[in-house]
Amino acid sequence: MKKTAVVVGATGLVGSNVVNQLVTAPHIKFIITLTRRPAPHPSSKVSNTVVNFDALASHAAYFNADMLFLCLGTTRSQAGSIAAQRVVDVDYQLSAATVAVKQGVGHLLLVSSSGANTQSNSPYLKMKGELEQQVKMLSFKHISIVQPSLLIGQRDHFRLGETLASWIMPLLCSLPVLRRYRPIRGEQVAQRLMELSKQPSAPLETRRLDEVFPVP
Repeated sequence: MKKTAVVVGATGLVGSNVVNQLVTAPHIKFIITLTRRPAPHPSSKVSNTVVNFDALASHAAYFNADMLFLCLGTTRSQAGSIAAQRVVDVDYQLSAATVAVKQGVGHLLLVSSSGANTQSNSPYLKMKGELEQQVKMLSFKHISIVQPSLLIGQRDHFRLGETLASWIMPLLCSLPVLRRYRPIRGEQVAQRLMELSKQPSAPLETRRLDEVFPVP
């Protein structure tokens, strides 16, 4: 049976690739993208709706689907502060997951980060760890989490830090001990999410970078 998917974060690097791959996926009949600004897509399989992420419960009807892809994210510089970044990376995504599970969505697919840990000294990795911990408490039938490292690819805005890191990290990660932390392209992460969406293998599964994109 073909399924309906909701994508939150459809304008981002991974999310846009997820939408494009869902369009051609034979197991998907319809895609609902929920965004903060209009994000039209040429495929008739995609329906875009602009929503208020501060009041997602009022948009619950758009979560009538089989699976939810959470690909939303920002940076501290874009958000303006760690607190503002947390609203996007944690609060909005947890709110979307909570609404989705209440609407009967059975499968959550979350893009997290390599090194996500509630005890991390890094605010970013700590908030990613906290989000993972909180969504695991929700009653989805299946939860699939991928933990990529630095994401590279064409974005709709320039990120100086990521651009510099994308030049330096491949050199550092040529060392065997660091290979599992090397940069990965957004479409590669999306491809693994597609594979997980076809047939989840367990109620809860987490894929680290070296599992998303095996070390050569």
